[in-house]
Amino acid sequence: MELYAGIDLHSNNSVVTVLDEADRTVYAKRLPNDLDTIMAALRACEGTLCGVAVESTYNWYWLVDGLQDAGFTVHLVNTTAVKQYDGLKHSGDFSDARHLAHLLRLGILPVGHIYPRAQRAVRDLLRKRSQLVRYRSAQILSVQNLLARNLGTRARSGEVKRWQAKSIDAMELLEEQKQALKATLAVMRCIDAQIRVVERSVLAKVKARADYKALKTVSGIGEVLALTIALETGDIGRFAGPGNFASYARTVKSTRESNGKKKG
Repeated sequence: MELYAGIDLHSNNSVVTVLDEADRTVYAKRLPNDLDTIMAALRACEGTLCGVAVESTYNWYWLVDGLQDAGFTVHLVNTTAVKQYDGLKHSGDFSDARHLAHLLRLGILPVGHIYPRAQRAVRDLLRKRSQLVRYRSAQILSVQNLLARNLGTRARSGEVKRWQAKSIDAMELLEEQKQALKATLAVMRCIDAQIRVVERSVLAKVKARADYKALKTVSGIGEVLALTIALETGDIGRFAGPGNFASYARTVKSTRESNGKKKG
């Protein structure tokens, strides 16, 4: 008997549902996020487990890697492409897990790319850089807002980055406001230092890659953008053609219309 499993993954537990070839539920239970417990439940089901559909949430690495290491055929679900019938009167974790297993059984499960484990850490480190850049921008905005509130002036971001303590002391501000500015600039410079450390580390690991070298030859693509494209893309061979990659990169226009009216 062929079996199909769906796992609705949460932060501290997972709902595991197993269906047979006739779409009958043979197992459905909420389990703690413990790999051995989940694998034991799957192996206890009598039949041939054809695949396990795992929801692509923020914390899927440990589960997908562990199941693959144990020999299970794992499908990482593209959750944005999975939608149940809107008219359902009752839905929840168990119905979600069952729906994943149901789609897997029918062979119409939308799946995502399981990024190679060995390369994930470098990609995620570069994503940390993006997060740090956003934090740095927040500090600059904080400085600009303080000046706009109290002096009615606006400083360019490049100007703010060059400020020293004496620049702030010369401003017509209260001591508490000057202290706030100095604290903000101190945080900004700390973030700047970490951004540089992360960039050097990622570059050292990626600079020998052929895709990175090729990207650097394109006009308008600098070091950081080349790193980002290379690491977010991964193996370009996973895309069926240029159009598929363009769609993945969100450079393809999307239009939804009904009766001549735009729907989004």
